[in-house]
Amino acid sequence: MLGMIYFELPKLPEVADASDELKLWLTLFNAKTEEDLAKIEMMGGSIMQQAIGAYRQVTATDKFKEIERLRSRARHNEASALAHEREVEREKWQGVIAEKDASHTAALADKDAEIAELRAKLGKL
Repeated sequence: MLGMIYFELPKLPEVADASDELKLWLTLFNAKTEEDLAKIEMMGGSIMQQAIGAYRQVTATDKFKEIERLRSRARHNEASALAHEREVEREKWQGVIAEKDASHTAALADKDAEIAELRAKLGKL
C-alpha cells in the first residue's frame, strides 16, 4: 500500500545538500528569488539546470504574465474586500458597544438618583 508523504516547505533548511535529489527538488519548489534559483542551478547539475530553464521559459511567456497579473489583481481585490468587511464589522460592534455604554450610563444615573433619594429620606429621619 502506498502512503502519502507531506513536506513542509517553509521548514526546509535554506541550503540543500547537492547529493540529496529530493531535498534539492523541494528547495526548488520553495525558491522565492532569482538568487535562490541560481544557487540551486549551480548545486543541482544538468537536471536542475533543465528544470530551471524550463521554468524561466514558461514564466517569460505573455500568457503566464497575464495569468500572474490576474492572480495578483484577484489577491488584491480579496484583501480589499476582507478589509472592507472588517471595517463594517468594527463599525457595527462600535455601535453595539456605544448602545450598551449608553444603556449602562442611563441605568447608573437611575441608581444614583435612587441612592440620592434614599439618602434624602434617611437625612429626614
